[in-house]
Amino acid sequence: MEIKGKLIKKLPVVTGQGGRNGEWKRQDFILETEGSYPRKVCITVWGDRINAVASLAEGSFLNMSVDIESREFNEKWYTSVTAWKIESASEQSSPDIPTAPIDTYQNTFSPETAATDQQPDDLPF
Repeated sequence: MEIKGKLIKKLPVVTGQGGRNGEWKRQDFILETEGSYPRKVCITVWGDRINAVASLAEGSFLNMSVDIESREFNEKWYTSVTAWKIESASEQSSPDIPTAPIDTYQNTFSPETAATDQQPDDLPF
């Protein structure tokens, strides 16, 4: 799944010792999504991907690929969002779309041509 947004806060790195896999480390960070109704999402990175987050400044815009997983423990459900690919929004190549200032567009509508160009409508209003 893809998610885009602004890096709001980086939380401290957490380390621990696992029984099977040895030492582990993870870092959580908060991303605020774009759009009319922005949401804050806590995203986790594990292992060497922490280095990618360490080089990012708070306030930078990111595009990332994440996995979302929910699991049950003692009849309660817990959801985690884990990033597996992180890119700065400025690194993404976007096609250059030529834009013209608004005042260079001409208004092609005129009442004289509108009456002759349109079909008569059958609406009573």
